[in-house]
Amino acid sequence: MAVVQRPHGATAKVDDDAAEPLVSPVDSHNEWDPLEEIIVGRLDGATIPSKHPVVTCNIPPWAARVQGLVAGFRYPRVLVERAQHELDRFVALLQSLGITVRRPDAVDHGRRFGTPDWSSRGFCNSCPRDSLLVIGDEIIETPMAWPCRYFETHSYRPILKDYFQRGARWTAAPKPQLSDALYEPGFRTPGPGEPMRYVLTEFEPVFDAADFVRAGRDLFVTRSNVTNRMGIEWLRRHLGPGYRIHEIASRCRTPMHIDTTFVPLAPGKVLVNPEYVDVDHLPDVLDSWDVLVAPEPDPIDDRLLRITSMCGKWLSMNVLMVDERRVIAERHHTGMLRALEQWGFEPIPCDLLHYAPFGGSFHCATLDVRRRGTLASYAD
Repeated sequence: MAVVQRPHGATAKVDDDAAEPLVSPVDSHNEWDPLEEIIVGRLDGATIPSKHPVVTCNIPPWAARVQGLVAGFRYPRVLVERAQHELDRFVALLQSLGITVRRPDAVDHGRRFGTPDWSSRGFCNSCPRDSLLVIGDEIIETPMAWPCRYFETHSYRPILKDYFQRGARWTAAPKPQLSDALYEPGFRTPGPGEPMRYVLTEFEPVFDAADFVRAGRDLFVTRSNVTNRMGIEWLRRHLGPGYRIHEIASRCRTPMHIDTTFVPLAPGKVLVNPEYVDVDHLPDVLDSWDVLVAPEPDPIDDRLLRITSMCGKWLSMNVLMVDERRVIAERHHTGMLRALEQWGFEPIPCDLLHYAPFGGSFHCATLDVRRRGTLASYAD
C-alpha cells in the first residue's frame, strides 16, 4: 500500500497494483457550486425534544410550558404526514435535477439514553445541516448543545463510513459533556434594548454546523444559543490558516442558526435579514459584495403551523442553491420568489412549509456533500 497526498492536505491509501488514488465523494467548498450529491433528513421516529433550558430558551414562555408537557412523545401524525408528503416531493425534485440523494437510517428517537451527568430521549434526524459540516473533502461531526441530539449522527454513520472508505476525511469534534456547567443558571431571554446574552457558557466547545455558511476560504458564523465562542475557536484552529472565520453580529434575541440571517447565494452575492443584520456593519471582507435585503416574508395563515413551528418567520430565506443561478425556494413565499427573479436568479418553487415543526426548510433539511468546483477566495 502507498500513501498519496491529495489537494487540501488529505491523504488516501492506494493499492499499489491499481496505482489509482481514491477520489473523495465529499467535495464542497461553498453554497453555490453545481450540486451533485446531497443528504436529506428523515422524519421517521420523530420525537418532541426533551425539556431543557437550551431548548426552551428559543421559544415563547407559553410554548415552553406546553413543550414541557409533551416532551419525549412522538410528534402527532397529522404533523408528520403533512411534512412527509412535502419532503417526498422535494427529494423527487432533487433527483429529477440529476442530484444523488442519500438518506440517514430510520431511528426510534423515543428511546432514552444518557451519560453520567444526564439522561434524555432523542429528537429527530430531520436536519443534517446541524450535526454535520462539510469543508472541502472533510466531513465534521459537530458537538451540539442539545442533549436530545447527542447521538444524532449515529443514524448517518453508514453514509459516513462509506464516504471514508471511498477517500473522504471524517472528523468528529470533541464530544461535549453537556453538564450543568455549560448552561447559564436561571437564563432569561434578553428583552429589546437589553445587552445580548446567551444560554451557553464557555465551559467547553459546542456548535451547530448550521451556524456556519461557506464561501470558499471564508466562513461566516453567528454566535448563538447553540454555538459558543469556544466552539467557533475550535473550528478556527482545526481548519488552520487556509481559512478565515468571520462573525456576523445578529440582533435576534433568540439566535439559532445563520441560514435565516445571512445566506451567501453566489460569488459576491449574499442575502441578509434586515431585522437581524445591520448591513452597515458587515465584515470588511464583504465590501465588494452585493448585499441583497430579504423581503418581508408572506404571512402564514395555517394556525396549527404557526403554533407548532420551531422556526421564525424568516424561514423564507432558508433556500438551497442548485448552482449559481438556480435556487430552490418555498412556493408559499411569493415575495421571496419575485425578489430572487429580480436579482437575476432562477427560483424553483417547491413546498416544504410544513417541515417547520421539525426544524427548518430546504437548507436545514439537507447537507450538500459534493458540489462541482474548487477551493477559491471570494472575499477581499
